[in-house]
Amino acid sequence: MNIAYCTMDNAAFNQMHRLLTQVGFTCEHFSSDQVLIRTLRRRNFDLICFDVGVGLSENDSFFSWLNCRSGDKTPIVVISSSRSAEMAATALDSGADDFIARPFESVEVVARLHAILRRCGRTEVRRTIERAGFKLDKETRTFYDRGEPVELTPREFTMAWLFFSTPGVYISRESLSVAIWGVGSDITARTIEQHIYKLRKKLHLCPERGAILRTAYTQGYRLEITSEDSPSTSTNEPEIAFDDMASISTSV
Repeated sequence: MNIAYCTMDNAAFNQMHRLLTQVGFTCEHFSSDQVLIRTLRRRNFDLICFDVGVGLSENDSFFSWLNCRSGDKTPIVVISSSRSAEMAATALDSGADDFIARPFESVEVVARLHAILRRCGRTEVRRTIERAGFKLDKETRTFYDRGEPVELTPREFTMAWLFFSTPGVYISRESLSVAIWGVGSDITARTIEQHIYKLRKKLHLCPERGAILRTAYTQGYRLEITSEDSPSTSTNEPEIAFDDMASISTSV
């Protein structure tokens, strides 16, 4: 998936570029809306991101172009450091498909982009993942390690799917709580740590195995793939969404 990212803030682009390339997107930087609009006359993208945190406001030509565009069905996401309801309403009323305010959770941004691409018919829902000799099948909720089945509880499988869908991306405890136990769940950090411990043990996640589940107490957890000895053969794009997590997560 090829994303056009428009911002004058190089740091903002670098942050998103690192995040999106980790989950399989390509991301091209445009320093102004005028340059991007000219480029769109001769090239197509799967998704367009406009960062209005720096250099753009609701009076900019971008919003005028967005209001007037016709025929182009490319989904558009507005990302802003402004958390005002007025800015969000302006973006959505002008034709944006979503509005994301900073600060944001990396895993939520990935989920939102995939959800938009699915709605627009740009990608299909992924049902299997294959990385480093591991295979996850969402339909049967089964996990395999080099062809051998590994017994996981429904919540452990949901957690594994979340990590293997977004390798290299930190997932906070709050995001894990929402994705696995649901909104409003009063889940302690200790409960999450116990599930992480069990998952590491069952999957033998270690450098020798080619996959590590790291902990950063200020950021959460992330899966690092150090050896792709069994590359993915799935034809679908990487996909993750909290609604899909809810559909495969059940109480145990």
